[in-house]
Amino acid sequence: MLPWKRVLRPLAALLLTAAVATLPAATAQAASAPSSGWNDFSCKPSAAHPRPVVLVHGTLGNSIDNWLSLAPYLKDRGYCVYSLDYGQLPGVPLFHGLGPIDKSAEQLSAYVDKVLAATGAAEADMVGHSQGGLMPRYYLKFLGGAGKVNALVGIAPDNHGATLSGLTNLLPYFPGAADLIKGTTPGLGDQIPGSAFLAKLNADGDTVPGVHYTVLATKYDEVATPWRSQYLTGPDVRNVLLQDLCPLDLSEHVAIGLFDRIAFHEVANALDPAHATATTCASAFS
Repeated sequence: MLPWKRVLRPLAALLLTAAVATLPAATAQAASAPSSGWNDFSCKPSAAHPRPVVLVHGTLGNSIDNWLSLAPYLKDRGYCVYSLDYGQLPGVPLFHGLGPIDKSAEQLSAYVDKVLAATGAAEADMVGHSQGGLMPRYYLKFLGGAGKVNALVGIAPDNHGATLSGLTNLLPYFPGAADLIKGTTPGLGDQIPGSAFLAKLNADGDTVPGVHYTVLATKYDEVATPWRSQYLTGPDVRNVLLQDLCPLDLSEHVAIGLFDRIAFHEVANALDPAHATATTCASAFS
């Protein structure tokens, strides 16, 4: 009989390493980095942008590193912008989003309440990258978030699971591997296609009434694969492939959320559809 513990631990490490490799290295100063004017709880939404925007980082991200480009982009356009850390594991600094996703959704719920109380707004808008586009859907569907959120914009969200370009398809060949991942990094386990979490989340439809959904995907995604699995089905959903807007856009899973201004232009359109303008390759310079 194979020594499964010796086999499973390297496989779990491989999955985690693969995920880490898709993210830029976090600096030791990330937790204290300046937020360029966002997370200002004295900010009051304007008549032009009456809803605060809550940014939700992805797996292994955090409230600063994930948003060093998008947060100032939205702040400069007159939005009150906020970001939170969620899914922390004991002894794991900087790299968050690893805790059970249903518990992360509870953290998001409390944070949204804090933002709404500070700004006086009745609703917030939400923009999430990767797991940050998936996790809020649990909040909307099961924790009363639909009455507090106007729009959810998912940037490369793994709405139906993340296969890591097929890497998770190897798990059935290693009995107990999925359980090991779930036990050590439950947030990763919840994102494996076929997980109990995803089955519950996507049962009875992808969306809830009253929320406007936008999904921004790139065909070069190597994490939330196949990329079409990111799309949602529902009556108030707009699914967008960036390469349909700009064939020259080569962003993959990380770049689309960290610094792709073509994606950012589409985020701005989703947050303010009444004043949306066409997104093209030239949007990279807007």
